[in-house]
Amino acid sequence: MKVFNAARLKSGSREEMRKHLFLVLNSALLWWWVSIPIPGACSQNQTDRLALASFKNEINKDPFGVLSSWNDSTHHCEWQGVLCSKRHPGRVTSLFLRSQGLGGFLSPHIGNLSFLRVMVLQNNSFYGEIPQQIGNLFRLRHLILSNNSFGGPIPSNLSRCSNLETLNLIDNQLVEGIHSDLGSLPRLKALGLTENNLLGSIPPSIGNLSLLEQLSLSQNGLHGEIPKELSRLNRLLLLQLSFNNLTGEIPVGIFNISSIIFFQVGWNQLQGSFPPNIGTTLPSLYSIVANHNSFTGTIPSSLANATDLWELVLESNSFHGPIPKNWGRLKGLRVLALGHNQLQDDLSFISSLANCSNLEILNVDSNLIHGSLPTSIFNLTSIKKISMEANSIQGTIPSALGNLFNLSALNLAHNSLTGPIPDSIGALYNLHPLALAGNKFAGEIPFAIGNMTLLNELYLQSSNFQGYIPQSLSNCTQLLELDLSNNNLIGSVLTPKF
Repeated sequence: MKVFNAARLKSGSREEMRKHLFLVLNSALLWWWVSIPIPGACSQNQTDRLALASFKNEINKDPFGVLSSWNDSTHHCEWQGVLCSKRHPGRVTSLFLRSQGLGGFLSPHIGNLSFLRVMVLQNNSFYGEIPQQIGNLFRLRHLILSNNSFGGPIPSNLSRCSNLETLNLIDNQLVEGIHSDLGSLPRLKALGLTENNLLGSIPPSIGNLSLLEQLSLSQNGLHGEIPKELSRLNRLLLLQLSFNNLTGEIPVGIFNISSIIFFQVGWNQLQGSFPPNIGTTLPSLYSIVANHNSFTGTIPSSLANATDLWELVLESNSFHGPIPKNWGRLKGLRVLALGHNQLQDDLSFISSLANCSNLEILNVDSNLIHGSLPTSIFNLTSIKKISMEANSIQGTIPSALGNLFNLSALNLAHNSLTGPIPDSIGALYNLHPLALAGNKFAGEIPFAIGNMTLLNELYLQSSNFQGYIPQSLSNCTQLLELDLSNNNLIGSVLTPKF
């Protein structure tokens, strides 16, 4: 059986959100640079004009003709994407060419724009190495080259750009390691190196960046322990270290950085436990993603103090003990993913989620959870994905299941559910995958199941069903996978009505 995971079904959109989160948070730093009109200067500055001309000469792809204005009949301060200084006529202060489909090398002559403060080339198709000459741009404050195909190492002399506040190289093909010299950028507030091919360890010198608010190093090949020096980043808002090979325990001091909003360390080899007071020391938490590690201990009930929490993703660890029952204070909670742990509890914790009216994803599969489905779960009408597979859940499925009209994925497979499937299941018109296999149901497969015309996966095998296969299944024209094996069914599945 192809098993789906309700929490991970959302992961695509969630990962996309994380990918652009770095840009969203620092966009305010750039807005005033691109919104204030700066008139073209009268005097000609050939150094900057020639540098821009060299930049254009290396471009071999310009699908929108954005560089068509870069010609001899127009002053370079009036070229599209170029802003110049008022105080220093003809000197280029900003090069802003985001999302223009440009392709080619980045000319090393870019290093001659000595008055440049902002360079934004994100979401284009630049390739080759980032030229070392960028280290000559002593006035540079914001360097954003994300979402391109730059390769090679991070320029070793970027530390010379001592005024740099934003360094965003996310989603490129950079290799080698993170230079320790980056820790000597005294004004750096945002460092984004996610989605590259960087190796080596996280330099302890990053802890010297006393103004740092965003540290995004996810999706690389970084290894070793998280440096304890990061505990000194007392202004940190965003910590993204997911999808690396980091080991050891999280330095205890990081849990005392009260400003942290996004704490994302999933898909590593981290160990240890969360401190009992994590919700008190990190009260501003919006996102905790720590899945696919080797964390142990209990899940702290103090997380209820982080009342702005939006997602709590702790699946695929070794957490044990009960699920806290005070999470009703998390009124903004949308994602609760605790699957594949060793949690031992009944389902009474769900009643405590009654105030979590925005909850969209609930995943507690592959734990040691028992008891029957509480009626309170059917009051969570915003919920879209429920996964409780591989537990010891007993009893029947109440007819109130039909209240969950926003449900798009339901996985209750491999439990000990009994009784008939209620006809109200046919009201779940938005359901795509439905997995009820490996239970102890009685009776027939309800005819109403054919009302779920968006179904693309249906797993009902080994569940003690009897009677005729409902002809209404032919209404499920989107069905790609169907498993009714190991039941006591009569008849055959009709060809869907395409």
